[in-house]
Amino acid sequence: MEIKNSTVVTEFILLGLTQSRNIQLLVFMFILIFYLIILPGNFLIILTIRSDPGLTAPLYFFLGNLAFLDASYSFIVAPRMLVDFLSEKKVISYRACIAQLFFLHFLGGGEGLLLVVMAFDRYIAICRPLHYSTVMNPRACYALLLALWLGGFVHSIIQVALILRLPFCGPNQLDNFFCDVPQVIKLACTDTFVVELLMVFNSGLLTLLCFLGLLSSYAVIICHVHRSFSGGKNKALSTCTTHIIIIFIMFGPAIFIYTRPFRALPVDKVVSFFHTVILPLLNPVIYTLRNQEVKCALRRLLSRHVVC
Repeated sequence: MEIKNSTVVTEFILLGLTQSRNIQLLVFMFILIFYLIILPGNFLIILTIRSDPGLTAPLYFFLGNLAFLDASYSFIVAPRMLVDFLSEKKVISYRACIAQLFFLHFLGGGEGLLLVVMAFDRYIAICRPLHYSTVMNPRACYALLLALWLGGFVHSIIQVALILRLPFCGPNQLDNFFCDVPQVIKLACTDTFVVELLMVFNSGLLTLLCFLGLLSSYAVIICHVHRSFSGGKNKALSTCTTHIIIIFIMFGPAIFIYTRPFRALPVDKVVSFFHTVILPLLNPVIYTLRNQEVKCALRRLLSRHVVC
């Protein structure tokens, strides 16, 4: 049976985060205020890193890209979610659903790989300081950036390719506030056992392996810092601690969502809400609040423009 004949569903109805109108309005105001405060902060971090001559190290180059990825990631779900809160009927077309799913995993996969690159950067800086300028030269940084974007694309296109092969002939109600793999697969009019296994392998297993690999890497780095008697130990530990916090924020919800079989749990929507809407924008802010150089650069940038 051809795909064009088997795909009858042309749109999906999103059931949303909650059916309570009062809770919807409360969440709407929370997201709106949160975005008006935090989103400009992310762009300010990017501007600061791009404009300050003292923030040219690879660490800050990757931090700027983290802020950009997180800001972009937040635009995939949140704006439509805000519009849907004000709409009686929450409908998304089949193509828009696939596009949302693609960009969600494209940017999410890229961010996961970026955290791997940042761990590699910290390992070279702390454990192999004499080779740092040679290994992490500008050309290598751009090559790593290109690789993580390509990795995110490959990860996402596999997800989309598997879903496009599934026939959708009804029902068309997605029990979520956005399109994601677990909910979309449930609506397919065929046995999805093999596809679910492939999805768990592509998303869940890779996420878990990256998470465990990152924790192991930072364990090695922290052990090296404790054995070292050189200066800057507190700064190195602070940087590593910040990275570990971001790793838990990024990978914790993803592991919960994608490493188990696609069976709905009552807390799925809440975890997805924080994973796709709230936590991404907090990652660069958390890092900035714990980094003295970025905070000083922010103050210089703001004082320059306030004086002007």
